[in-house]
Amino acid sequence: MRIGRVHRVLLALVGLLLLVGGGSVLAVGLGVRPPFRWLHTGPHDVLLSRAERTHWRDTGWWWPAVIAALAVLLLLALWWLLAALRRRRPAEIPVDTGDGEDAVLLGGALESALTQDAARQEGVARARVLLRGRRGAPTARAWLQLEPDVDPAPALADFTRQALAHARESAGLASLPAEVRLGAVRHHAERVT
Repeated sequence: MRIGRVHRVLLALVGLLLLVGGGSVLAVGLGVRPPFRWLHTGPHDVLLSRAERTHWRDTGWWWPAVIAALAVLLLLALWWLLAALRRRRPAEIPVDTGDGEDAVLLGGALESALTQDAARQEGVARARVLLRGRRGAPTARAWLQLEPDVDPAPALADFTRQALAHARESAGLASLPAEVRLGAVRHHAERVT
């Protein structure tokens, strides 16, 4: 499972829990009658009673367990934040112009050019290309959807010789490794009479 999906699922679950929890507290606080066996019984009820707050106070394992659980939650939250902030796609790629100065090629522009070149290729119905890796050594991840009767081997060879080679030469890169995933466009079966 990709990390983007994990982020969306976790955010959806956390958001749903916060929405339900906060909405129920707000509704009961505004005077809505809660369902049977609900956490709150009325607008003046507290979340944890004094007996519930002090129930485990005298046990020796309680506070270390609470602190350990909160520390684990904090570390998971920090990991999640760092994973979300870390950029996996190069924003710019330095291009040697030959005069001692470097130009900068936007990663999105190279992705767009690669996608358009691949989509113009004979037998390719749709194409999508993303750049990954470091700024000076990007890698490409391409998804090509082929027409129903296209042989994948020549389509892959054409993508490597044409679109990928053109992008590598244009950006002045020594190499541009690529992972290419091929698929076929779904089509209905033809009737034979």
